[in-house]
Amino acid sequence: MSEFNESSNLTLFPAIDIADGKAVRLVQGEADSATNYGDPVGAAADWEAQGAEWIHLVDLDAAFGRGENRAIIRKVIRSLRDRVQVELSGGIRDDESLERAVDMGVKRINLGTAALENPEWAAKVIAQYGELIAVGLDVRGTTLAARGWTREGGDLWEVLARLEEANCVRYVVTDVTKDGTLKGPNIELLKQVMERTDRPVVASGGIATLDDIAALRELVPLGLEGAIMGKALYSGAFTLRQALDVAGR
Repeated sequence: MSEFNESSNLTLFPAIDIADGKAVRLVQGEADSATNYGDPVGAAADWEAQGAEWIHLVDLDAAFGRGENRAIIRKVIRSLRDRVQVELSGGIRDDESLERAVDMGVKRINLGTAALENPEWAAKVIAQYGELIAVGLDVRGTTLAARGWTREGGDLWEVLARLEEANCVRYVVTDVTKDGTLKGPNIELLKQVMERTDRPVVASGGIATLDDIAALRELVPLGLEGAIMGKALYSGAFTLRQALDVAGR
């Protein structure tokens, strides 16, 4: 169990999911459930103005294998000018796509499907890039979801054990059944993962209220480093400023 985080602060990652050049939100990862929230550059500027230190960017089209949004992602990163750090997720499955992401200037890359379907490659890039690489564990029950959450990707605990052997630096844990539903995070799942790793864990999916953020902050001594938030912010349940205050800014 982790005891590395000396501060009690929870790092918050406001999310910008991009499809067809627009900021959108999905419900439970369903491709046809998208709600359009407009310009990703504007969304990033809003999160920066409210005090974001990180932004979680997702290329949904790349994740679903139906295209990519490289140009607008590059525009978002340039607009932030290193004032806000960016982590990127979606469709990074080989050396070429990984190197493109690195060249765009992101501070962290979240591997998803590739870590499940190509474990040798994942182990290689974890060894090569270290802190730059996090692995997303997208879960239904204890079964991992791959290919934009459209296929099963193996048993959570078997994959986690393999990634531990590969010295994975960080995990992003999403309960797919919670994502975009505003039904609260899966605290039990997060605790179970943190019991099996000393690496930092980032929570994703289900945050609906400031009380949810307070509950996640209580897990920081167990190894929870941060939380990704999307729909609650976009729907106006609370502001990012309010969330950052609860998270211990």
